Amino acid sequence: MKNTSYPKILVCCDGSKYSERAITHACNLAKNDGSSISLIYVVDRSVGLDLFDRREYLMILKNYGAKVLKKARWIASQKGVKAKTVLKEGKVANEIVKYAKKGNFRLIVIGSKGLGAVSRLFLGSVSTNLAQHSLCSVLIVK
Repeated sequence: MKNTSYPKILVCCDGSKYSERAITHACNLAKNDGSSISLIYVVDRSVGLDLFDRREYLMILKNYGAKVLKKARWIASQKGVKAKTVLKEGKVANEIVKYAKKGNFRLIVIGSKGLGAVSRLFLGSVSTNLAQHSLCSVLIVK
């Protein structure tokens, strides 16, 4: 491993084109600096689910998350980077901050957009929350 200020990079994935840009950017950083990369997807449990079958709905969200991570790992492999994947559940920004702290990540990379306008109005931007609450640096990719 090269001497780098970001030995461990955590990349937030949500399946959007902005998320894919963040993955590509993080892979370029990792290749240049010899960093390791982890890709994270968080199933958002902060939204009230008053559905008849909550477990089935959560399973659909988990399956979607697994597909997003599979594609993200493929993108990383196309860039010549081996990436670890992590699927979590909870409030998105909170789970990312907790995982980054626990894993001693030095950089979080996230796309500038991902949520729809209505969701962002109620939940706030995940990237904004990360920038405010993370203990490590946050790179927001446009």
